[in-house]
Amino acid sequence: MKASDECISAIKDFEVLNLEAYRCPANVLTIGYGHTQGVKVGQVITEVQADVLLKGDVLNVENSLNKLNLDLTQGQFDALVDFCFNLGIWKFLGSTLYRMIAIHASDANITAQFRRWVYAGGKALKGLQKRREWEVQQWIKE
Repeated sequence: MKASDECISAIKDFEVLNLEAYRCPANVLTIGYGHTQGVKVGQVITEVQADVLLKGDVLNVENSLNKLNLDLTQGQFDALVDFCFNLGIWKFLGSTLYRMIAIHASDANITAQFRRWVYAGGKALKGLQKRREWEVQQWIKE
């Protein structure tokens, strides 16, 4: 499966374009649309470079999720692409959210797990709450 255009647009909205390296609320050096690999202090990129980094990061998430052979709708796949883009595939694989999906738990149990992931630096963040609600809505849409 591939992330939808709606998913890519949501990631861009949630991440917000930053052409200069900065530290995110979790204190991770970040640039572009949430890109974290190999970012250097003082690094500057163009919007075109940010789009290229985003495409590569999303492709990595898609490939990782597709290897799990989960039976997902497009909305559910998009929810997980955004979640894993934000938090990383390894956090997802170690989560109760993943275990709930793997055992085909109810949507109520799964969406409750999405809503737990709203903290950065020990604080609940409104931006993460909004993001998790978008993921929940993707998960449950027909």
